[in-house]
Amino acid sequence: MAAQPVHPFDLFGIDTLLSDEERDIRDTVRAMGDRELRPQVADWFDQGVVPARELALKLGELGVLGMHLQGYGCAGTSAVSYGLACLELEAVDSGLRSLVSVQGSLAMYAIWKYGSEEQKQQWLPGMAAGRFIGCFGLTEPDAGSDPGAMRTHAKRDGTDWVLNGTKMWITNGSVADVAVVWARAEDGVRGFLVPAGTPGFSASDIKRKVSLRASVTSELVLEDVRLPADAMLPGARGLSGPLGCLNEARFGIVFGALGAARDCLETAIAYAADRRVFDRPLAGFQITQQKLADMALELGKGMLLALHLGRLKDAGQATPERISLGKLNNVREALEIARQCRTVLGANGITLEYPVIRHANNLESVLTYEGTSEVHSLVIGNALTGLPAFR
Repeated sequence: MAAQPVHPFDLFGIDTLLSDEERDIRDTVRAMGDRELRPQVADWFDQGVVPARELALKLGELGVLGMHLQGYGCAGTSAVSYGLACLELEAVDSGLRSLVSVQGSLAMYAIWKYGSEEQKQQWLPGMAAGRFIGCFGLTEPDAGSDPGAMRTHAKRDGTDWVLNGTKMWITNGSVADVAVVWARAEDGVRGFLVPAGTPGFSASDIKRKVSLRASVTSELVLEDVRLPADAMLPGARGLSGPLGCLNEARFGIVFGALGAARDCLETAIAYAADRRVFDRPLAGFQITQQKLADMALELGKGMLLALHLGRLKDAGQATPERISLGKLNNVREALEIARQCRTVLGANGITLEYPVIRHANNLESVLTYEGTSEVHSLVIGNALTGLPAFR
């Protein structure tokens, strides 16, 4: 007699590791995603468009934009709660979690951590509500994994700053009301707030993507962009500024990637139970069960790692090396789970009638952004040996 199926997370007792508040936040984000996002996301991906402004307002109303920050209209939740929200959003689509990550952990965090009080008051409440969208201009066409090689520069002209350069692969770029742009100045790398519409500043969408299609990805161009002195973030000098922001965003990915993997595995289990092959459910074959068991094991291990890192972050002990461990493992395993789930679905796995190939395509980008797997391996190797191998 067939037993009642168990959810992969229930095998690990994940809910027993969460507080009532954390479960409530998770369930609220999941319900909103199921109700308002999931029914449309395949079409957004197919068409390569996303209603970013409408989504920002919905997500602001939900309270997830900058939710882990304190004050200025932000919810001030724990890191674990933020991670669980990222997981539920990425279970719908990586592009939606990217919108939230870039808004809250990159653009808002940069202003919250390094900005003046005037800058915080000007931007953060509106960004938390989704009225303003932000983007984060660090990556360049020839400076991805090595941000120290950036060519964008800022020069003094009287009391003003003049910026020139190009940024690439910028999420939210063409819809942003403000761009946090990092540029090389005489005293090191500095951050600047560039409002949309500033003369000389333009953003154009990157087309023909086959990954993160339900997300806005842009190129930023700065041609003699003149900014007042108070456009600079006073608290950031050197690469530690943007790298500190990236560490915040990577933490969200540690949880988020598991959302995509969970959605793939849930889909594969349901499909295998319904699909009949040789007069038996596909789920009843040993090879299929081997695949499902291996995927459930890696998903649960990744979730335990994410929760552990979340508790460390809430205790102020989440070092960059620890976050690299989580990002490297969880994205790598999530991508492998998506690929394996595709094999369970057979030919149906390549259509947008099911979410699996969409998640797999998206995770190819997640594997690369916020630090490639190779870079995170070197971060971990440096920690283990004390010897940097980046050059």
